Amino acid sequence: MKIKRIAIIGGGTAGWLAANHLGAELVADEEVQITVIESKDVPTIGVGEGTVPYIMKSLKRFGISEAELLLTCDATFKQGIKFVNWRNPQLHGENYYYHPFDEPYPAGVDVTPYWIAHEQGRPFDDVGLQARVCELGLAPKRQSAGEYQGDLSYAYHFNALKFANLLSRNAQNRFNVSHLQATIEQAEVNSDGNITHLHTDEGESLPFDFYIDCSGTSSILIDKTLNVPFISKADELFTDTALVQQVPLEPTNNINPYTTATAHSAGWIWDIPLTNRRGTGFVYSSQHMTEDEAIRQYAKYLNVSDTGFTPRKIKMDIGYRETFWQNNCVALGLAQGFLEPLEATSILVTDFSAELLARNFPRMKDDIDCSTKYYNEVVRYVWERCVDFIKLHYCISDRQDSAFWQANRDSTTWSSELTSRLEKFSKRPPHQSDFFSRFDLFNEKNFLYVLYGMGFKTRTPKLGANETAHCRSLFESNDAIVEQAKKRLLKHDTWLNGLRHAASQTR
Repeated sequence: MKIKRIAIIGGGTAGWLAANHLGAELVADEEVQITVIESKDVPTIGVGEGTVPYIMKSLKRFGISEAELLLTCDATFKQGIKFVNWRNPQLHGENYYYHPFDEPYPAGVDVTPYWIAHEQGRPFDDVGLQARVCELGLAPKRQSAGEYQGDLSYAYHFNALKFANLLSRNAQNRFNVSHLQATIEQAEVNSDGNITHLHTDEGESLPFDFYIDCSGTSSILIDKTLNVPFISKADELFTDTALVQQVPLEPTNNINPYTTATAHSAGWIWDIPLTNRRGTGFVYSSQHMTEDEAIRQYAKYLNVSDTGFTPRKIKMDIGYRETFWQNNCVALGLAQGFLEPLEATSILVTDFSAELLARNFPRMKDDIDCSTKYYNEVVRYVWERCVDFIKLHYCISDRQDSAFWQANRDSTTWSSELTSRLEKFSKRPPHQSDFFSRFDLFNEKNFLYVLYGMGFKTRTPKLGANETAHCRSLFESNDAIVEQAKKRLLKHDTWLNGLRHAASQTR
């Protein structure tokens, strides 16, 4: 009754993240064999190129060198997201704010009440250092820093296909994961609802004990075999289409140490810098914008002619599965669900879910029921709160220049939890205690940056003279530290070029 044979259906980032997490967890058990089954006929979507700092924990656990990641995946540092024109340009002109990765607590102090009462003339992200470091184009770490260590918190941008290849090599070499190239056409289920065999297009029948569906939007196991319903969130998040285009990096272009998210009349545009190109995508609601208009606006953003401009089109079904773990099958990645990539939620939720599965993986078949209910409850909570956090960016915007933005301000399209939180935060700023679950992947720190970056109004608190003076001194200290950072930290491009030069000298 022991689970010995584990099949992961689909490669890509999701499949190989799962392989590494399970490999790291089960490597000591020589009886367990993990097999990733990847089809040559099914291309990966390949656009998840931004991460958050959570990825570092996984990379270290897998034993992957940071230098190898940076050198083999065209990777750059990401220190946050720069949101451009998410407030009404007619009222605020060309505007932006940052959602950086550093904590909004200088010297560990929550200065938000002071900022609300005395400093709204300056950007809220001045409570930290990172937004200004990003504007200066500086790297988050010195060249002498150790791997996964920096002066500031950071994550990465990378080529998603090359990242999947890096994960693949690591899983096979370090954790003895098998790699099988085959196209799965269907699966066989017994009377208990458990999957017993996979059937390939070449007539092979492959038996396993446990199955992980990373087959992307085709969801060949969780949907087509087990018929788990899909819960749509299209009534909360309206963007349902993305146009995607990679753009060569010009020699004169700076490599920004952040993702840029630029709002438009029916959605937003992502712009992710790698060492050799920019990954861009035009996200929009097909209810509020035609494809022709989207192509025109996208071409204008890229400064190219819309004549003959044919970006790749990706339809997005926004939502998630009713259950993620059904019998002896778990869905991960796009098979589990999909949200627009506004805050790099796709890789984050996949990484989190794969780690949670590995930590709770049943050793015996009789153990499956013990873990299923807990896993489904946790992952569903994660999805619900991620939907709320993405919705936050839209619903508090003061843009009213289109039906899209007006529809997002309709509180009937907000969840009850988000509505309750916003009502509370209109009275006082977010506190850590408002996010009581450790499974709130976006917590009060993230809310603070987005709320006050977007101009959200909270009742003005009353502060004592001592608290006011102390907070003022912390803002002044931040200003001084930023000045020091100009001398201490290298330009982002310079840091990356230095790494490549050092690597070439050791070959």
